[in-house]
Amino acid sequence: NMSWLIRSIRLVDSIVVNSDFDGGNIICDNADTPSNIQLRIAHDNNSEFFQWFYFSVTGSAGEARSMHINNAADAAYVGGWEDYRACVSYDKETWFRIDTVYENGVLSIHHIPENDVTYYAYFAPYSMARHAELISRTELDPRVQASVLGQTLDGQNVDLLTIGEPASGKLTYWITARQHPGETMAEWWMEGFIDRLLDPNDEIAVSLLKKGVFKLIPNMNPDGSKRGHLRTNAKGMNLNREWDKTTVENSPEVFYVLNAMRETGVDFALDVHGDEALPYAFIAGTEGVPSFSKNSAALLDAYKGALVMANRHFQTEHGYPVNAPGTANLGLCSNFLAETFKCLAMTLEMPFKDNANIPDLNYGWSITRSRQLGADCLQAIYDIEGKIRASRL
Repeated sequence: NMSWLIRSIRLVDSIVVNSDFDGGNIICDNADTPSNIQLRIAHDNNSEFFQWFYFSVTGSAGEARSMHINNAADAAYVGGWEDYRACVSYDKETWFRIDTVYENGVLSIHHIPENDVTYYAYFAPYSMARHAELISRTELDPRVQASVLGQTLDGQNVDLLTIGEPASGKLTYWITARQHPGETMAEWWMEGFIDRLLDPNDEIAVSLLKKGVFKLIPNMNPDGSKRGHLRTNAKGMNLNREWDKTTVENSPEVFYVLNAMRETGVDFALDVHGDEALPYAFIAGTEGVPSFSKNSAALLDAYKGALVMANRHFQTEHGYPVNAPGTANLGLCSNFLAETFKCLAMTLEMPFKDNANIPDLNYGWSITRSRQLGADCLQAIYDIEGKIRASRL
């Protein structure tokens, strides 16, 4: 009948905004027309932090869409919106950039979709399903042991990959990623690092595994990742401020990882992150910890210099201000590990935006660039392996 036909037409023509999936985050206030979709980003649970968004829009293929995130001015890092371009995908595999404008406190994303189903995100998402696949396929290699250090407040696993056979005289490398769950480029980085480390034809990887053992935490914050948080775990705790005071009640992720580190020792530590505002890849050192010395500075400079040579996107001109001696916050992972284990510990940052030195209008900073930096960080470790070893004597 005619009423059924009218209802069907309305259903076909309607626009549906959804974020009820792994890592999703958006609140839709109005989607009556594609040219004026009104949105807000939800806060991390029990926290003031928010900035990560990830949602789908179904309907209106071929029509101009304007999606307005109205609470962007209250986001954790408002400087992150300057010159930012949102990520979009039709298949959740290839993510490209589209026109995005931040004006009068509103972030507006403009797009003419080719398909009815389109995904939009702050950066290319890395789902917990893909994380599980990374653990399982990596563990198939006989050189890899997968283990669970403990469980999160939501009951997810804190996964550890041990690559290499422990033996006397071997260095122990600890690499952690995604303490801040919205910084998904960190787990893409980990994919690139692992793929190269396990390449049997890569002489650098083979050499490093003869002399060292790698302890890898691909995702430090599974709960925040699944919930669609920017920065915190299920309880609203910023894990990268918990290292000097961690408890099972507040930050079990840090508690279990730190216990494992104490069992093995740490000769080298790298904590992988993303930065909302700075359009560069860079390293933050631990110059502010009490034990930082001339030898510490030389080793830090050696690693950064090696990485400059290994990866064209990495640079040392732009980054965070260096902490004055003795002023470091020991709640931060790299600071705490540097001071506790007297080792080279660093924080690696990648951009949410683009590399301003080598811009890519289509993809910006991307999955490909993140993975390549991961692979090239292995080269830098190889280049200074002798210096790391000498520093541990």
